Amino acid sequence: MNRTTKRFGAVLGALTCAFALSTSAVPALSASAASSTGKDCFDPTTVDAAARGATNPRAHDTRDITAAQQKAIEAKTKAILAAKGASASKGKPGGGGGGGTGTGGPLNNIPVYVHVMTSTSGAGDVTDAQIAAQINVLNQTYSGHDVNGTGHDTGARFYLAGTNRIANNTWHADRQSTTYRSQTRQGGKNALNIWLVDFNYLGIATFPWDYAANPSIDGIRVEYSSLPGGSATNYDLGETATHEAGHWLGLYHTFQGGCNDPGDEVADTPAQASPSSGCPTGRDSCAAPGLDPIHNYMDYSYDSCYYEFTPNQVTRIGQMWTAYRQ
Repeated sequence: MNRTTKRFGAVLGALTCAFALSTSAVPALSASAASSTGKDCFDPTTVDAAARGATNPRAHDTRDITAAQQKAIEAKTKAILAAKGASASKGKPGGGGGGGTGTGGPLNNIPVYVHVMTSTSGAGDVTDAQIAAQINVLNQTYSGHDVNGTGHDTGARFYLAGTNRIANNTWHADRQSTTYRSQTRQGGKNALNIWLVDFNYLGIATFPWDYAANPSIDGIRVEYSSLPGGSATNYDLGETATHEAGHWLGLYHTFQGGCNDPGDEVADTPAQASPSSGCPTGRDSCAAPGLDPIHNYMDYSYDSCYYEFTPNQVTRIGQMWTAYRQ
């Protein structure tokens, strides 16, 4: 496989904010708490170049969640699950996806719509074979059968529902992202939309609890060269889509909250002070028991370093699907 260095220095220009922070999406969050963030959405252009690509190309891939917002989200999720008669057991493989109603559907049959945003000269036009390989990677990683190790079956399964190719220089560079997503998104709340673009990031994702307030932009944006066989050095095995789909399914980063409770709301991922880079075996950034979970798909490691979701992440995926996507 020919690996060349990914270009992280391209100028993005002005981007429409990616993720709206709506108090209606999280009712328990007060207006004063929302305003304290100083912004109502995540705009990648506000992050300087050093923090963006030079430090870690996976950085800044979701909107920030404050401790107060996280608490409100968890309370809302618990209430929704209780109202649906759901429990933690629904998060086991094969659970949490039950025969959903309305626009929802089963966790083990997730339709994927891939939107290939090329330039007018054809840059970024990945092949059908690469798209098929990406779907295969999603199914391998979420079933616990990654070729690099052994993981746990999340119960999630994906199938390609459609491919959409659009030649537009502005959209190819991820400008006007709110516009292009609202005009191209397909399917209901259970449909994973993947927009392949060329930007300074590897990926950006929305969370499931934001769907109700912003359904038209729900999904993940992925750097096209990170697909299997792409040119993003150390990130060309398709694991970027796995990582971003994890957020879309309701997982936080393993380093959410640093060494402080409740962290990523998952009990079996050891506390982690900050994101990893590369594959730093033996890294231990918190005094709490356990080494940093560098092999977890929700850290910032190289693609080749990833190979696991934990049993409690499996449970959380099932719960989040039941609460927000079923």
